[in-house]
Amino acid sequence: MNPTDTTRDRFLAAVAAKVDAAAIAEVHLFQPIKQGGLESGVAVVAVHEGLAQPVNNDESDSRSESAEHQSGSPRGPAENRRLAVYTAQYRLTLKGPERGKWEFSIKADADAPLVTVDAVVRGVQRRVADAVEPVRLSGADVRAALPPPSLG
Repeated sequence: MNPTDTTRDRFLAAVAAKVDAAAIAEVHLFQPIKQGGLESGVAVVAVHEGLAQPVNNDESDSRSESAEHQSGSPRGPAENRRLAVYTAQYRLTLKGPERGKWEFSIKADADAPLVTVDAVVRGVQRRVADAVEPVRLSGADVRAALPPPSLG
């Protein structure tokens, strides 16, 4: 496994620690940026509303007011179901005395159907002038990348 896969898996695990992995519809991972001994990455995470159970701890996380008050019962075609849309970010120190330092945050930005999530992802890609297409992982792909639960 190359270091990029290790960091990606760590990022996905951090996301799954904040929202219920079973509720993740999809994750869009943007190309990480390495600059000045730091690596940073961003992901757009779509979570089925009513299924998501955010984990409260000291790290940044929030849910939008409207996401908390929406009905959890999905109706209609999958592309029209409303999803809570989160932005997740990490920062990893690659060099220097703080090598290995990991910072992570996730916050709710909106609730929208999956079609809108795709449009937002394309817009972000255009704004950052990223020629590389973001990696789209289905919820099943994310769950498969997570380490097995410990029996503890």
